[in-house]
Amino acid sequence: MLDQVREDVREHQRTDTPRLWRVLLHNDDYTTQEFVVWVLQDIFHRSQAEAHAIMMHVHTAGIGVAGIYTRDVAETRQRQTLKLAEQEQYPLQVSIEPEGVPS
Repeated sequence: MLDQVREDVREHQRTDTPRLWRVLLHNDDYTTQEFVVWVLQDIFHRSQAEAHAIMMHVHTAGIGVAGIYTRDVAETRQRQTLKLAEQEQYPLQVSIEPEGVPS
């Protein structure tokens, strides 16, 4: 009986991996490419080359993935990016969506 209880407890202690969320940058006609690259490096910890490639994808495709994180981290990076854009008076839009949803 005690062995069965231990087994049941172990089964309930297993945790699922958290769902991941994509942070998306949206292209606009006013936010400078330099600012987007800087945000990607500063907030999303991308290298210069990665940041430039992501920025160019956003520029040409209209939207691009800045990073993939757990929901809390994705929301935090979204808020940080929007705050910086507002401070610099850029209309940069940033959204998040669950991983696996086509953008």
